[in-house]
Order: sequence, then structure tokens, then C-alpha cells
Amino acid sequence: MVRAVRPADLPAITAIYAHAVISGTASYEYDPPSLAEMTARHDAIVSANYPYIVATDAAGAILGYAYAGPFRSRPAYRFTVEDSIYIAPDSQGRGTGRALLTELIAQCEARNYRQIIAVIGDGDVNQASIKLHTSLGFTHAGRITGSGYKHDHWCDTLLMQRAINGGTTTNP
Repeated sequence: MVRAVRPADLPAITAIYAHAVISGTASYEYDPPSLAEMTARHDAIVSANYPYIVATDAAGAILGYAYAGPFRSRPAYRFTVEDSIYIAPDSQGRGTGRALLTELIAQCEARNYRQIIAVIGDGDVNQASIKLHTSLGFTHAGRITGSGYKHDHWCDTLLMQRAINGGTTTNP
């Protein structure tokens, strides 16, 4: 089930993200943020009316989470959002990411955004994210070579993009 995030979900979200920070290169953070920091990030996203959702199993355990936030802070970017999706290690490859991204796209459409940008860390390694985004209509928009350095290697950042609500075909 996919639903809006609740404050009680934040410890599980913090643990999922901590695993991604420690063991992977999808996030370019070196140290996992504390629960207090993750709560502050959540509050900033939700208070600005961006979507923030979780996927749960039948018992209510958090399998993953996703949110959209500002792509950049300048006002001309206000119709463009950046997505973030993280899945618990034991829930990867089971459709959780697809369920989350499908709902996130729908919620971004409902908020009248025009573009969704995926900023994929270490794109050569993070093939699951590329495949997921491609399968849901995102296209390759660019590569920033050697933009991150983590776990003793240089990481490229891939940009993918999906137009929604007509994209650039009409004015907002």
C-alpha cells in the first residue's frame, strides 16, 4: 500500500536512508543524518506542500519512501520538482519503487508541476533506478561526469526528466 507519510514513519525512513548512505552511492552524503535531521527535512518538504509518501506491507512496515522537492531554489524553477526514492534492502526488486514512483508522479500532476527531474547518483552503478525511471517515461537528460567521490571512486550523476501536465507545450 502507498500512502502519505506520517510522523511515526520517520524512524523507519531514517533507517532506510542510513543504509543507502552507508552502503551505496545513490546518495552523496557520507554520514547518515539523525532522526532529528530527517524530521526537519520531512517537515520542510511537507510544509511546502510537496508530496512525501511511503510504501507499506500488509502489517504496516515501511518498505520504502519517496518524495518530490524543489529542483532548484530560483523562482523560475517553481514548476519543476526533483524526485527522491529509497527502498529498504529486503524490499528491492519487488515492485515497491514502481508503486512509489507511479503515485509520486500522480501527486506531482495533481499539484500542477510540469517537469520531474531524477538526479541519480553513481548512475553507472545505480541501474535499478535508471530502469525504473525509464519504464515510467523518464528520458536521459544529461550526465555530470565525476561529480561525486564516495567509497574510493568517482561517481557520475545522471539526470533524467519526465514532462507532466503538458510540459512545455502550454504556459502555466
